[in-house]
Amino acid sequence: MALGCPYGTHRVLGPLGVFPQPAKFINNDFSTLYDNEILIEVEVLNIDSASFSQINTQAEEDPAKIAQIILETVIQRGKQHNPVTGSGGMLIGKIKTIGSALQSRPLNVGDRIAILVSLSLTPLHITEIIAVHKHVDQVEIRGEAILFESGIYAKLPEDMPQKLALAVLDVAGAPAQTAKIVKPGDTVVVIGGGGKSGLLCLHEACKRVGVTGKVIGISHSEAGVARMKESGLPVIPLQGDACDALWVLHQIKGLTDGKLADLTLNMVNIPQTELASILATKDKGIVYFFSMATSFTAAALGAEGVGKDVTMLIGNGYTEGHAEIALAILRENPRLRKIYERTYA
Repeated sequence: MALGCPYGTHRVLGPLGVFPQPAKFINNDFSTLYDNEILIEVEVLNIDSASFSQINTQAEEDPAKIAQIILETVIQRGKQHNPVTGSGGMLIGKIKTIGSALQSRPLNVGDRIAILVSLSLTPLHITEIIAVHKHVDQVEIRGEAILFESGIYAKLPEDMPQKLALAVLDVAGAPAQTAKIVKPGDTVVVIGGGGKSGLLCLHEACKRVGVTGKVIGISHSEAGVARMKESGLPVIPLQGDACDALWVLHQIKGLTDGKLADLTLNMVNIPQTELASILATKDKGIVYFFSMATSFTAAALGAEGVGKDVTMLIGNGYTEGHAEIALAILRENPRLRKIYERTYA
């Protein structure tokens, strides 16, 4: 069989000339495989938070309707690519076939892996949806998927349950990027600090700022605040609505003697929190938007409108060593691992 494009463009059905992620339709017929493709027997889909929240609302919180929406999306597009949010998620499964051109990779048939690229670009065929787990944004299925030659992955660790590992790896880019950009002595604000990605970022931020820094976490819910407190991290927890930009500004001003944050991390799964993130941050500071619910138009024009000179970073889901960093957090922090086991696995 011929080699396909390393980036998967050979499976794009339309529009032609684009890559698999922005494509509207991709080929999910796996009866014939390319030599540089890996076929995966899929066990669980971890839908990204912004996408699952939108699907759950559209489905009126009915698991059967959630399953139907996901099935229809995959039938229409050949992948789990939410047409509203534009995002996907990730999956875990067992290696079923390794293309002959990829035999040198440290993989064997039967290995259980998590793909670390988005479902929004991953060819997927679903035979059956077995269960929808709303509280963790996960869907058990029977099906198959393709990992392209350029696709990154992680073998599932042996010291934690696979669903727990999946929940952590789904957001691995956030704490790893946090580790790269937080400096000793920084004041860091994490919007969505009580959530799945936010808690991991709180851990990394606290570790990196040291005793001279300060970390503030904001959660909309009482449960999120409780998780921040339970984590054992030296965090200042706040409960409030991050869509209320002036409230956020006043809170952060009060906690920083008017200096504001050196770095604000936005980890929420809802829109309209861009301006709060910007206002919480000092001039020449950094705002890191990891959330797929972010409107980058609102962020850019919002910063201009309030006269803020901040550097805004897009939340790349990949950075070198991100899987190892994210999994290491649960090994370093037993309290945080208990929270994840109870809440997300």
